[in-house]
Amino acid sequence: MRILIVNKFLYPNGGSETYIFEIGNMLRKMGHEVQYFGMEHEGRIVGNRIDCYTSNMDFHHAGVMDKLKYPFQIIWSREAEEKMTAVLRDFQPDVVHFNNINFQLTPSVIEAVHRFNPQIRMVYTAHDYQWVCPNHMLKIPETGELCERCIDGDYSACTQNRCVHGSYLRSLLGAREGKYYRKRETYQLVDTVICPSRFMEQVLQHHPAVHGRTVIIHNFIPEDSVETAVLSERTRNYVLYFGRYDQEKGIRTALSAARALPEIPFVFAGKGELEQEVKEAADSCSNITNMGFLRGEKLRTTIQNAAFSIFPSEWYENCPFSVVESQLNGTPILASDLGGTPELVLSGKTGETFRPGNAEILKDRIHALWKDPKRLKQYQDNCLMFREEAAKELGLHSLREYCEKLELIYSGKSGGEISNE
Repeated sequence: MRILIVNKFLYPNGGSETYIFEIGNMLRKMGHEVQYFGMEHEGRIVGNRIDCYTSNMDFHHAGVMDKLKYPFQIIWSREAEEKMTAVLRDFQPDVVHFNNINFQLTPSVIEAVHRFNPQIRMVYTAHDYQWVCPNHMLKIPETGELCERCIDGDYSACTQNRCVHGSYLRSLLGAREGKYYRKRETYQLVDTVICPSRFMEQVLQHHPAVHGRTVIIHNFIPEDSVETAVLSERTRNYVLYFGRYDQEKGIRTALSAARALPEIPFVFAGKGELEQEVKEAADSCSNITNMGFLRGEKLRTTIQNAAFSIFPSEWYENCPFSVVESQLNGTPILASDLGGTPELVLSGKTGETFRPGNAEILKDRIHALWKDPKRLKQYQDNCLMFREEAAKELGLHSLREYCEKLELIYSGKSGGEISNE
């Protein structure tokens, strides 16, 4: 089978990129021919046979002239449409698998596929809420308020609240884009929408394009995740936060809770927009350590040596792998109960969920678990068996098993035939 994977970034940048690289590699191992389409970039690590990509569009570091052109390009990209058609003509794919395409590529690439050959199957993996929310997050950035005002097609709240980068113009353009593609019924051209969580499916059901076309498949367990070490080899002497140091991740709430519990050591590992605040907290509080951004074996060791980890995210997460990663590495988790997060926790077995956004609540939950060694030890023991339990109870599977489900979707099987069990 010839599979074209489409994503605006073709270099390591975030979760959607990890996803497309991993499934592409596995699909090739399974005998399929895989090519990619997206933006050109000096860091690009995948591509297509004719080396045809759109020009790089960087909203944050663009020059004045580029910024003046962007408003005319982010709703419909003629460049993306034309170059996508060139790749289709050369590759002749059986399936086009869309991922993160909005703004830089635009949904014009969906219509390009349909015009080229309406028999090509189109699949979309929903990594965010773009189809129903112009800023992708179901949250008003300026106030931090969770918001679902736009999900039924009235995008006026986006403009009123300046939801896209705090800009009235960008928010107006985001609202116009949402209305434009609803009116054109572009998304109805997609055959199957893969939702990585039940919550994502519930939200996207507000868009008429997805009715009867969704399938829920939680993200896969990466191939390089390792079997956990035995408990006796671990220190287990701190509470861990690992992930982005961004406001929506609840980092300020976590720092407040840590400051209120001076008797408990906290380790923070990550980077992001609030990195300076984490550094200042570590400098002023003897119980807080900032390890910065970690990856690979260093990150795994840091997770495995924690008593438990916290995931205090304050927005509707889709399918955050860090929640799974903690449990996979034998470490219990206290996690936010918003969005798709609670679908990834074996609550009462390998961790617990809590209502986020309140430092006092988080402080009390951390203190209670830290002071209950019997319950904590049981959670830790259960985490060592998480890999087996996860497949059975949470519907998490290996990368190969995940790609076997993709094969069914690519072949035109219905959502009812593709269980997440």
